[in-house]
Formats: sequence, C-alpha cells, structure tokens
Amino acid sequence: MHSHTGPAAVLLAGGLGRRMGGGDKPLRLLAGRALLDHVLDAIRPQVSAVALNANGDPARFAAWGLPVIADPLPDNPGPLVGVLAGMRWAESQGAADVLSVPTDTPFLPPDLVQRLIAARCAVDVPIACAATGGRTHPVIALWPVVLADALEAALRAGMRKIDRWTAEQGVAVVDFDDYTTDPFFNVNSPEDLARADAVLAAGP
Repeated sequence: MHSHTGPAAVLLAGGLGRRMGGGDKPLRLLAGRALLDHVLDAIRPQVSAVALNANGDPARFAAWGLPVIADPLPDNPGPLVGVLAGMRWAESQGAADVLSVPTDTPFLPPDLVQRLIAARCAVDVPIACAATGGRTHPVIALWPVVLADALEAALRAGMRKIDRWTAEQGVAVVDFDDYTTDPFFNVNSPEDLARADAVLAAGP
C-alpha cells in the first residue's frame, strides 16, 4: 500500500495572516530569524524535498530557493487546497507521500515523519496526523499522493473541513504528548510570537 520512497514536504503558507495584521506570517522574525527558517530546520532532515505553498508573487520567497506552488483552485478554499497543491507537486517529484505542515509552527519535532509513517502502517490507513493534549492537528499530516484526484473532486464539490475528509479516507492520529513544549504550538498573533521568543530564550 505504501511506497518506500521518502516523503516530500509542503509548507503551507496560503493563509491570509489576519490575526498577525496581514502579510506573510512565515516572514515574521522569531529570535532574529524568519519563522520559515525554524520550520525548514525541523523538516528538511526528515524529507526528500520541500516546497512552499503560497499565493501571489513567489519572488518574496526567493531567498530560500524553494519551489513555490500556488493553490490549484481559486478563492482560498482553506488548507485542504494547499495539501492538494503539495500532493500534485510531490507526485511530480516521484514521491509517494507528502508531509504537510504550517509555516507558523516553529517547534516541530525531529521524529515527526518517522512516527506518522509508523502509525499509519500499524493500522493500515492512508493518512496519519499529529495530536497533542487531546487535540488533533489535521494540517500536520502525511498524505499519499494517490488521493489527489479524490481530494480535488471533494474540494470542487464544496468540501472544506479537513478533519471530516481525512476521517472519510481513514486516518491514524499520533500523540506527541511526550514533548515538554507543545511541538505544534502555532504563532497566530503578536502575543504568540512573544511567547515563542520566550520559549527559545529559555533554552531546550
């Protein structure tokens, strides 16, 4: 059911960042570096290739040298369309799976991919997603690219709820509660950015 080809990753930056005052959240600075840099540090060692899902002029991300892939459907239909973009791109790279993560989660764990793969295979379902504190994080997930056509059809039919769609396909939920700091803490506001700064300043 699952290929041994290493997964690719898509970093989701297609949101509008309203709670941060608009603009590109992944370019906000945390401890003197862009949020995007922190996410890349965590993800690059775990995957075979990385792309950024973002709309608008890709030149603003040129310094990172990443492929920038836009949403394949219009009107910002939510994170599922970014996952679809990642599936299509990963397939073009010869990858059987794509990991999706948001670009506002600077503390992603180094064993994320390993644990998602293990959980998915243990129960033989196509998708695995992360959880902490009894809360699932459906955009932090591993997806087989063979689901791309089904996902596109669902999106065109009006599907917007990511957890509803994953439940229909079959999803393993993986708890990461063994980490002291929530590895999926996401920066949604200036206050969150200050909290993340404090966590980094306190050290590991």
